[in-house]
Amino acid sequence: MAKDELMNYEQALEKFEVVIGLEVHVELNTKTKMFCGCRNDFGDEPNTNVCPICIGLPGSLPAVNKRAVESSIAIGLALGCQIAPTGRFARKNYFYPDLAKNFQTSQYDEPIAFEGALDVEVPSGNKFTVNIERAHMEEDAGKLTHIGGSTGRIQGAEYSLVDYNRAGVPLVEIVTKPVYGAGAEAPELAAAYVRSIREIVRALGVSEARMERGNVRCDANVSLRPHGEAKLGTRTETKNVNSLRSIERAVRYEIQRQAAILAKGGKITQETRHWHEDRGLTSAGRPKSDTDDYRFFPEPDLVPVKPSHELIESIRASLPENPADRRKRLQAEWAFADLEFRDVVNAGLMDQIEETIAAGAKPQAARKWWTGELARLANADGKDVADLEVSPAHIAELANLVESGKINDRIGRDVLVAVLAGEGAPADIVSSKGLEVVSDDGALLAAIDEALASQPDVIDAIREGRMQAAGAVIGAVMKAMKGQADAARVRELLIQRASE
Repeated sequence: MAKDELMNYEQALEKFEVVIGLEVHVELNTKTKMFCGCRNDFGDEPNTNVCPICIGLPGSLPAVNKRAVESSIAIGLALGCQIAPTGRFARKNYFYPDLAKNFQTSQYDEPIAFEGALDVEVPSGNKFTVNIERAHMEEDAGKLTHIGGSTGRIQGAEYSLVDYNRAGVPLVEIVTKPVYGAGAEAPELAAAYVRSIREIVRALGVSEARMERGNVRCDANVSLRPHGEAKLGTRTETKNVNSLRSIERAVRYEIQRQAAILAKGGKITQETRHWHEDRGLTSAGRPKSDTDDYRFFPEPDLVPVKPSHELIESIRASLPENPADRRKRLQAEWAFADLEFRDVVNAGLMDQIEETIAAGAKPQAARKWWTGELARLANADGKDVADLEVSPAHIAELANLVESGKINDRIGRDVLVAVLAGEGAPADIVSSKGLEVVSDDGALLAAIDEALASQPDVIDAIREGRMQAAGAVIGAVMKAMKGQADAARVRELLIQRASE
């Protein structure tokens, strides 16, 4: 794969205006699929949740999942959209190797929800309003596994296997209008917008919203145009980016790649592109079709969806607290400074911290572990911290072990690594490995005396008021006791020794 030429990011922004558009696919957590009764279960054996309808056998007739329609309306209302009095399904004709019927049942000119908006805050604290064109219902495609090659992608693969379990799973696709004016913060805005969508659908309870499982996926459209130009530039669409970190990186990469081409007088190809997390770049997929190329026509086997006013209003009344209002409430309850709370929001950790506090941790302790050590470990592993396999209950237990003095911060970090490795709950790990802090005065005094034997001048220094000298002995005691000594008690005992 030839390496793309990239323009310096700041230089690209000086030359061009960035316009982005985002298409977020939310997989609904209904018990069954969109148009048939097959189970909607993640991780089942391949091709076990299939039937004549979802694999498109002749003569099979679909039926709309009522719960999926209600969930779609809830998403639309939460995004400030109008709900259509009638919505029609359509056939989107395209070669889908992972949809056996060779078309996707979607919505075209009559989506269930339209004309919404979402206010989004980026890490700098700047706020943008992202206008939403539509939120429409459709079905997911199956899953292809590419065999052979070195990357697991279709490029270089010897053959591909298809699993139709996911074919027909209910999706809501949320499509923004073009987003202008984000400038240098366009990558951060893209990630923050998807984070907000994920936060909303989780609050609604309509999706697991686990990006590593593909429950939420983003297609990121990027185009550039010279400053002052009215006509939009040619866009590319980076498909199915499934982590917040990757969304930001993919948008930034496309800005730099397109700017380098345009600056040399080249033209951007309207195409889909694939994001390669391991190499931090996009590669060309297929030429991007325009709407006419899909040959949409009304689905003849499904009647229009006509939600009643009473249904819409009952769903509206059941909506959870607005996420923006919830953020204000939680910040006040937790007494977090603006910067502290912004770090929590930008990391997508409000739910985890709220659950950790509910499990018994103090707010600052919950924040410290999630935005500190857990974030560091996630970053080292190339993951989003919210996607780590650790429960808020375990973090609360760990925080309380430190708070009570049974372990110290250093031991706590080791225990956390063990929890992430699946070795059990924090208290069990501390007990089984004998990691509790030693606070027995007898053991500590013995270690202090041993350290003083090799550093006799420390006592005189302390007596003269030079307390910094105590650090050498405290460090020696901690080392001798493998970090398990109660450092505060060691200091107290050392001062007592000096006063004798």
